[in-house]
Amino acid sequence: MKKVIVTLLIIAVAVVLILATFVKPYNNMVQKDEVCSQAWSNVENVYQRRADLIPNLVKTVQGAAQYEKSTLEAVINARAKATSVQIDPSNLTEENIAKFQAAQDQLSSALSRLLVTIEKYPDLKANQNFLELQAQLEGTENRIAVERNKFNETVNDYNSYIRKFPNNIIAGLFNFDKKGYFKAAAGAENAPEVEFNFE
Repeated sequence: MKKVIVTLLIIAVAVVLILATFVKPYNNMVQKDEVCSQAWSNVENVYQRRADLIPNLVKTVQGAAQYEKSTLEAVINARAKATSVQIDPSNLTEENIAKFQAAQDQLSSALSRLLVTIEKYPDLKANQNFLELQAQLEGTENRIAVERNKFNETVNDYNSYIRKFPNNIIAGLFNFDKKGYFKAAAGAENAPEVEFNFE
């Protein structure tokens, strides 16, 4: 009888140790995964804020710059594409983030072209609505950069945690997969060429 009790105690202690070894890392992975999802949600929110500003910007520009129809259409089409790319926070793979980023980069490029063409319209540059929208867009672009950086930091923390031993075993057992990062846009490593025209 004594041997049975001792054996049961040893088994119970072993089970508790094994569970303790798995439970804490598993719970940490769940918590870090949730932080990544929250950070992703923050990224989507700032991109949505930018998308929400664009219709007002387009309306303001349409009235003053009738000849920039193709540029305005490019902005509208890029906005539609950017808002159509949605990613489930549970599937933040490198490929999905790259698709999302490509759509957002197209919108950024279209907006940049629009803002450059507006230089031809002094009345528009003096329009109070336009100036406010432009300031809000600039602020939103800064927020986007901040939220993308925070997202990358949380993903780095999560990815590092699930790759460490013995966490990698637990991550594999419970399908905690590596998440993707935002990367710099192609060509961002090259300094832009600046030309000054003194006429």
